[in-house]
Amino acid sequence: MKYKSIEEILDAFKGKTVLVLGDVMVDSYLYGKAKRISTEAPVPILVANKREKTLGGAANVAMNVHALGAKPILCSIVGDDKDGSIFRQLLRDEKMATKGIIKSQNRVTTVKHRILSGTQHLVRVDYEDTHPIVPLDRKALLHHIENLIEECDLIIFQDYDKGTLDAVVIKETLKLARKKKIPTVVDPNQRNFLSYKNVTLFKPNLAELKEGLEISFDEDNEKDLKGAIKKLSEEIKAKNLLVTLGGNGIFYQSEKEKGRYPARAKKQIYVTGAGDTVISIAGLCLTLDLPLSLIAELANMGGGIVCESPGVTPIQRDELVKEAQSNSILEKYL
Repeated sequence: MKYKSIEEILDAFKGKTVLVLGDVMVDSYLYGKAKRISTEAPVPILVANKREKTLGGAANVAMNVHALGAKPILCSIVGDDKDGSIFRQLLRDEKMATKGIIKSQNRVTTVKHRILSGTQHLVRVDYEDTHPIVPLDRKALLHHIENLIEECDLIIFQDYDKGTLDAVVIKETLKLARKKKIPTVVDPNQRNFLSYKNVTLFKPNLAELKEGLEISFDEDNEKDLKGAIKKLSEEIKAKNLLVTLGGNGIFYQSEKEKGRYPARAKKQIYVTGAGDTVISIAGLCLTLDLPLSLIAELANMGGGIVCESPGVTPIQRDELVKEAQSNSILEKYL
């Protein structure tokens, strides 16, 4: 392998352009302190002290790609509404392109509003529209993809089942990617799970694996887990598989190798967004032709780091480098 350190790998990301395709949203937060119970209902009273809005969904994948040094081009649909305008401004604030974002009068912009007392998550309120995209929006999306794909080294599908991606969009995009010989990586969800056949890398979590294949098994039973992954491999036929197992780590499999690593988070404060980090690191590593066993541990480690921070936050280069330097598994590669 030509890379001798984690720094060299991260430096190699800088020349890569990634098309991030999928459902986007605004992550909204209201922070405060809850010190007493309401007399109106048995619920805590939050004394608010801070509001924050950040990029979420597939946009958090773009944030991770950007933080890792590569150039993301986010391609998705938002509503022609106030939250859609906020979303595009958040992209500009992060110095990321808005050229792949389509405004639609047929949808509302997804917003996930979280209310927290300190690090305690009290409640989440979702504003969303999850029906499949209408033909006019699909046509516009495919037109954008066809134009944007020319400058990309990688395509990441980040599917949250909100309706941006459907079987037609997936099929046509994969056809274009194969024609252009661009690797494709997928973080799937239930609705389109079986539409992503023959991709370069497929990365479900445990819940997605069970729902997507419509099976039930005991994830703590090694035989059951291997049986489920065997079925996944037969159904999807991806060149590479990564299955994130929550507190049980990550499983990886390709034609050349397979194995499993334990979870790397020292303490799990907030798991939301960890999958975005995993798919971003794994996808960029694929463009460098790194061994899947190295990709799996580096992605696993990155996911563990973001689990240790409150809120949905992208991975930071310095944190990844520091953690990698003390990782015994990575020592044999770097």
